This record gives sequence, structure tokens and C-alpha cells, in this order.
Amino acid sequence: MPSWEDSYLGRLRALTGDEPVLLTIGARAVLRDPGGRVLLIRRSDNGRWALPAGTMELGQTLRECAIREVFEETGLTAHTVTPFALYSGEKPHTNVFGATYQHVSLAVRVDSWSGELLRVTDETLDAAFYPPGALPGDLAGSVPLTLGDLARFESGEPFRLV
Repeated sequence: MPSWEDSYLGRLRALTGDEPVLLTIGARAVLRDPGGRVLLIRRSDNGRWALPAGTMELGQTLRECAIREVFEETGLTAHTVTPFALYSGEKPHTNVFGATYQHVSLAVRVDSWSGELLRVTDETLDAAFYPPGALPGDLAGSVPLTLGDLARFESGEPFRLV
């Protein structure tokens, strides 16, 4: 795994600085255990609970991005994923490091996975499975939105394009 500075986005930020809004593309993943609990990670950059997610690297597909992010942030290996929503209308936001982005993010459901959960990684302060009705406080805003869209998709509604 390359360092952030060596990643595509890190190298691009080194050229542009924090000022311009950059358009990024990536993936977020909903991974559930056999009991239906949702895997959340506590991000090391802002301390909030979120779904495993991140930005694509050059030469990578969105599927590969989702699988890589799950592994990097949890130690779990996602084997199959199903896309259910694409979020492209999110307003630009400034991260804790002062850089501003507008994200395009594909949401996927992890259909099969293996491995042992790592609660702490280079990118996470903690990771745990939570019942959908009892999520922790300090939750990223994308979590309820994504879980709601997954529930709609699983009830038969079409892929959501936002």
C-alpha cells in the first residue's frame, strides 16, 4: 500500500495545494456479518464512524477500489460486490487537513468476504459491527444515506443515481 503522499491524490495535491476544489472518484462499501450487523470504521483523520471508503488509484476499477479500501481499513477481503448507488451531487467539502474536494462515490454491497477483522489499521482507530438500528454516535452523514439506499435497492427499487 503506497503512502498518501505517493497516491494519485497525494501527488495531485502536492501540485495544486489545498486551495482548488478537486473532483475525486471512489467507492464506499457496506459489509454485513451473518447476523446483518453493519461494519463501520472509526476514521483516523477525523474520528468519525464511517463505512469503509476511499479514492481510486490510477489504473484501478471502482470494484477494485472498494475491495482495496475494505482490506486497507479492516483487514477483511471482499470477494464479490454489488453496486447499488452512485453519489455525484455531493457538495464540495473541506477535510481536516484544509483540502477541498467534491466526491463521486460508488456504493457497493459486499456479498461475500473472508478474514479476521483488524480493529486498528493505519487508517482506522477502531472497527466493529453494529446493528443497523443501533449505530454509534459521531457518525459520518453518508452512513444513514447509504444504508437507506441499500434498503431501497434490496426491496426492489432500481440503482440510485444521485
